[in-house]
Amino acid sequence: MNKKSFLIGLTLCSVVLLSSCGTPKNSIYFNNVTSKSFKTNVEQLESIIQKNDLLSITVSSVNTEATALFNQQAIDGAQMTDNGSGTSNLSGYLVDQDGYVNFPVLGNIIAAGRSKKELRDDITKKLVDEKLLINPIVDIRYLNYKVSILGEVKNPAVLTIPNEKISLLEALGRVGDITIYGRRDNVTLIREENGIKRIREIDLTTSEIFNSPYYYLQSNDIIYVQPTKGRIAGSREVKQWIPVILSAISLAIVTISINN
Repeated sequence: MNKKSFLIGLTLCSVVLLSSCGTPKNSIYFNNVTSKSFKTNVEQLESIIQKNDLLSITVSSVNTEATALFNQQAIDGAQMTDNGSGTSNLSGYLVDQDGYVNFPVLGNIIAAGRSKKELRDDITKKLVDEKLLINPIVDIRYLNYKVSILGEVKNPAVLTIPNEKISLLEALGRVGDITIYGRRDNVTLIREENGIKRIREIDLTTSEIFNSPYYYLQSNDIIYVQPTKGRIAGSREVKQWIPVILSAISLAIVTISINN
């Protein structure tokens, strides 16, 4: 019985040793933080409107009847999907493939490549210049402000951000954080800027993230957490050693049977 316990214990230990791998230093955030407080200079950069963005554009003024004409938003056949509840229509302005939104009375207005402020100022100026409204107030919001989190995180997901503000750390928290097998020292951010997708590598094991222009995410950002080399190698090694382990277990059972 002692021999049986010994062989089984030896086999289990082998499995644990083969499958275990860890890099404690690379599994901890902000390794180089030596002070409990430090100054940050991070500003949330306003997202640039892209083609296929869905915008809410509302107008208000002292003349409510005249204003009503500019609040008849149409979705032009676009749809958004609500997780778990199917597909639902949202009223808004879809930025077309040429980068325009079709606004009542004013017609096509260029939106892609602009910030919300630039588009808001343009619409406001047109309404005043054409004497359509007095002192109009234009409000613009994204209806499809979202970021995608992929790779070695607990729950990869596409996150919809109603308040249009989220930091990289908060986004990772919403998907259950990076797993023990994810690289915190080389998180990949993919962002479209002026029609070009750019890739940035972010090191979360240092405090540099707090002063990074990528601390706050923008609409349509994609975050990819790479697996560690140990994760990749470990996965391969386990697959290679499975036949050996099974053979060892079989041999142990046969040996115990013979000795008994």
